Amino acid sequence: MAAQSDKMLKTYRYYLRMERKMSPNTTSSYCSDVAAFLEKSGCDPLKVGSSDVAEYLASRADEVSKRSQSRQLSSLRSFFDWLVLEGERSDNPCDAVDHPKLGRYLPEVLSVEEVTNIIEGVDTSSWQGVRNRAILEILYGCGLRVSEVCALKISNVYETEGFLRVVGKGDKERLVPMGGAAVEAYLEWKAQRPDSASPAYDDHVFINRFGKPLSRISVFNMVKDAAMHAGITKEISPHTFRHSFATHLIENGADLRVVQEMLGHESILTTEIYTHIDTATWQKAVLEHHPRG
Repeated sequence: MAAQSDKMLKTYRYYLRMERKMSPNTTSSYCSDVAAFLEKSGCDPLKVGSSDVAEYLASRADEVSKRSQSRQLSSLRSFFDWLVLEGERSDNPCDAVDHPKLGRYLPEVLSVEEVTNIIEGVDTSSWQGVRNRAILEILYGCGLRVSEVCALKISNVYETEGFLRVVGKGDKERLVPMGGAAVEAYLEWKAQRPDSASPAYDDHVFINRFGKPLSRISVFNMVKDAAMHAGITKEISPHTFRHSFATHLIENGADLRVVQEMLGHESILTTEIYTHIDTATWQKAVLEHHPRG
């Protein structure tokens, strides 16, 4: 049974990447969720029932958040939809399983002052520091995902015109304006960028000390170190700069559709979360200062 499941997962992975055009990270997440379910349940994928899925999710209730459970259910639903599509099953056992009820997720957001303190606190006496400052300026100034920053190509940065071309989720391209601070930091880094370890990496904007493209983990660690150095106690990640970018744009009157386009969101419903962050901010201010708050 294990061999059969492994073969199915391998074919499913190919389907997600080649036919659904999902990113490597999303593909890996989906397959990991399915593999964990099949291993723990010990079920034949062709004989899994709704009760098997429900029991599995219930067994993990104390280990993971409701949001993670919901994501796992989405992964399983996608896998069984694929089996139905392939004619291996006539039904999807996840159809009878409800998603956990979630409250609206409001991501952590930095104030403009906190962003400034983090960026200006970076020591730029070394080329690594110059690089890190450029990364932070582009994360915040352009609202990019960490994967988009790591994959950014020199040939896709048009510093004179003030924009960059980004290849986002599903290999979808979009154009994103670069502010003056981001352009300046990028040019300073470009002037100090060391040679790549291989011609294959010559077009990558950001490289590590070995001359190879930066990994997501490296950027995560750099952001946490920069925040700690600036005295920021919030739990932040590279994505926090993206959230802050969008929130600050909307707070300053940017059109929601424009922000959607810049972030590369397929649905405007995803972008609308930032209007709720803005609302949550002023609601908190009212309650803190109102005499009967």
